[in-house]
Amino acid sequence: MRSTPWLALPALLSPLLLAAPAAQAANADGLYLGIGGGYGDVQSSDGEMGNFAGATGNYHADHDDSVVKAFVGYEYNPYFATEAYYADLGKPNLIRGGNVVDLKTRAYGLNLMGKLPVGAGFELFAKAGLAKWNVDADGNLGNGSNLEDNDGIDPVYGAGVQFHYQHLLLRTEYERYDFDSDFKLDAYTASVGWQF
Repeated sequence: MRSTPWLALPALLSPLLLAAPAAQAANADGLYLGIGGGYGDVQSSDGEMGNFAGATGNYHADHDDSVVKAFVGYEYNPYFATEAYYADLGKPNLIRGGNVVDLKTRAYGLNLMGKLPVGAGFELFAKAGLAKWNVDADGNLGNGSNLEDNDGIDPVYGAGVQFHYQHLLLRTEYERYDFDSDFKLDAYTASVGWQF
C-alpha cells in the first residue's frame, strides 16, 4: 500500500507544536520592573516659559539635565501592558544675570502601553497616561522674591523600542511630559528591566 505524504504531516509538525509553548514561556506575560536614565529637555525658548513658577521678564532657560526613572508593569499579552512609574526629571535652570533658579522636577503616574512584536525579540511600543508632577523652584531671578512651587496632573505620552530576551528587557524611549502650557519636558532614556 502506498503512503500519502500528508499523513506524515502530524509527525513532522509535532516537534514544532511541542516547542511552541516553550518559546511562548520564554516571553511569558506577567509582572516586570526596570530602571533607566537619560536626559531631559525643557521645551521653551529663552524667556518663553511665560509666568510658570512666577518667572516673568527676560531670562535664559538652561534646558538639559539628567533623568532617572523606575517602573513596574504588567504585560497582559504580547500587545498590551500597563505601567506605573516614578521619574526624577532633573533641575532645569532659569538664569537672569548672575541669578539662578533650579526647577527640581519629579513625576509619577500610570501609562497604558500598546506593543507590536516585530521579530527577533524586538517590539515597538507607544504609551499614554497621566503624570502627577511637582516642580520645586529654588532661588530668584534678582527681583527679590522666590519663585513659586508648582504641581498638577497632566498627560504624558511616548514611544520606543524594546528588546525582550527570556526575562531580560532592554528599552530605549522618548516621552513628552505635558506639564503646563508654559512647561513641557521631553525625556530620552534607556532602561534595563526584568520580567518575572
